[in-house]
Amino acid sequence: MTHPSDRPSFLPFAQPDIGEDEIAEVVDTLRSGWITTGMKAKRFEQDFAAYLEPAGAGAAPLEAIAVNSATAGLHLALEAVGVGAGDEVITTTHTFTATAEVVRYLGADVVLVDIDPATMTLDPDAVEAAITARTKAIVPVHFGGLAAPMGRLLDIAARRKLHVIEDAAHALPTSFGGRAIGTLASDAAVFSFYANKNITTGEGGMLVTRDAELAHRAKVMRLHGISRDAFDRFTAKTPSWYYEVVAPGYKYNLTDIAAAIGLHQLKRADAFQQRRAAIAARYHAAFADLPLVLPADAPAGDVHAWHLYVARLADDAKLERDAFVEHLFQRGIGVSVHYIPLHLQPYWRERYRLRPEQFPQSQRAYERMVSLPVYPKMGEADIERVVEAVRSAFGA
Repeated sequence: MTHPSDRPSFLPFAQPDIGEDEIAEVVDTLRSGWITTGMKAKRFEQDFAAYLEPAGAGAAPLEAIAVNSATAGLHLALEAVGVGAGDEVITTTHTFTATAEVVRYLGADVVLVDIDPATMTLDPDAVEAAITARTKAIVPVHFGGLAAPMGRLLDIAARRKLHVIEDAAHALPTSFGGRAIGTLASDAAVFSFYANKNITTGEGGMLVTRDAELAHRAKVMRLHGISRDAFDRFTAKTPSWYYEVVAPGYKYNLTDIAAAIGLHQLKRADAFQQRRAAIAARYHAAFADLPLVLPADAPAGDVHAWHLYVARLADDAKLERDAFVEHLFQRGIGVSVHYIPLHLQPYWRERYRLRPEQFPQSQRAYERMVSLPVYPKMGEADIERVVEAVRSAFGA
């Protein structure tokens, strides 16, 4: 029996890269006397919109709205386009529950469909087949940093007069058709800054849209349905205690403390992506001769954010997924599985009477997939540890 002290050091599955600039900005915020939503959150919004698209580059200005999670952003976007009781929203079964749960917040029903096995993103044919008279919106999920097939999905939505809200939690920076995710013709896109995402604010998210009415509604609803931000009320030259509640809103604002981290993480987003892409390329080369289905890269001319590196056991792999995970764990490699599909989760399974055979591609992928570490703080020795551990699982 192996003694605990003999085990290799543990390489975490994900780890944020927080630099001195982020730390200094947070300290400055703490010393400023204003730590909730204020000027730094506003700067972060402006910088984020400019990062995705320079001012004047689009037909209408791109507006970014900072929120305390991508879940909050998805909820706000769906509420703003009018999703409510009696409506249906189509999304993939192969996602985290947040993508779907926000639909239920609004009293609408979720319609789950299968994925394209090559890209692990929403299958447009399955989407079209699922549309009914009750369908109000489609929520594509950009999986692992690879864009969903937005050309076909936007075409379907335009023909069927449906809203499109992109779940872009994995998609910074990702592009489709040469354009950054967040700048396409959807109603809105929502990014995540959770601790393991490509840039982080600890907890946080950003809703981006060109629709001025959607943006206005989201801004009002993110802070209790109040018509004026607290920063404006309390810092004006003639402070006003007066405000109006115009709707029963939520508490979804991003603090200046979190935004302070985001301001500098955003400046490093391209460098982070390049490092992730370099690690993915190393894995591609190292695993090419193994019985693994490696993740698809972005089409030529587009950017893959490489938020995840998801390898799947091939048909001829003489190894079960759980045994593969255990092998890596015993060698000190942190891994995960993205995702346990929603059709297997008790709430969704029971509410909509779902069965695995309704989602053969997602089910098959789930049974064979393992997400390997891929993040900028990994050193060369860390990468080699992962490569050695994976290859040794197949006796290579």
